[in-house]
Amino acid sequence: MGYKQYLSRGFPTLLPISTKSLLIEESNCVHSGSGGCTLDVEEGAMFEAAQEQKQSSSNRMLVTIFVVVAAAAVGGVLYTMSKSGSKPAAPVTAAAGAPATAEKSDPVHDLKILSARMEKDSTGTTAVWLVDIDNKSKAYTYSKIQYETTYVGPNNAALLVNKGTIPFNLAPGEEQNAQIRDVLYPAGTAWYKFRITGATSAAQ
Repeated sequence: MGYKQYLSRGFPTLLPISTKSLLIEESNCVHSGSGGCTLDVEEGAMFEAAQEQKQSSSNRMLVTIFVVVAAAAVGGVLYTMSKSGSKPAAPVTAAAGAPATAEKSDPVHDLKILSARMEKDSTGTTAVWLVDIDNKSKAYTYSKIQYETTYVGPNNAALLVNKGTIPFNLAPGEEQNAQIRDVLYPAGTAWYKFRITGATSAAQ
């Protein structure tokens, strides 16, 4: 049986120590060849488990970073492809609108005479025309509208042909009427006619 020394009243006293307690202490410590004490197997296993857990966490962090970087790279590539793929759409739109502006101006066809009536002025000597004109074009405004009047005799021979200009503008789809003081009314006129021969066009 081992003994521990304690001081009591200045004299050493030996107290008994059971061998059982020594065995318990020794079971938690393994002596190495150099006389030191090392951790037992259970504590070593716990230390290794902690190390493995740290390494696993590091691996998961690296995998997460890799996934985020890869996703960002794929997103950038898709965005670049989508932008480059959408650029050709603009010329197609412009080309679709081209036929409207490519329409040729044709004042004789576009300017429709809705009505044309000839009267004489108050003196009874000069022909006065009251005309109503409509611009059927969707792309052109017409100005300086040129006209021609013809006065025909009983034998269908032209007695007088006169040309002039109506000084107003007609926008696409617009209608206007005008009063035109023409020429001296020819004697012997059997019938007469009014027609448009041209105009200055401007694209809208």
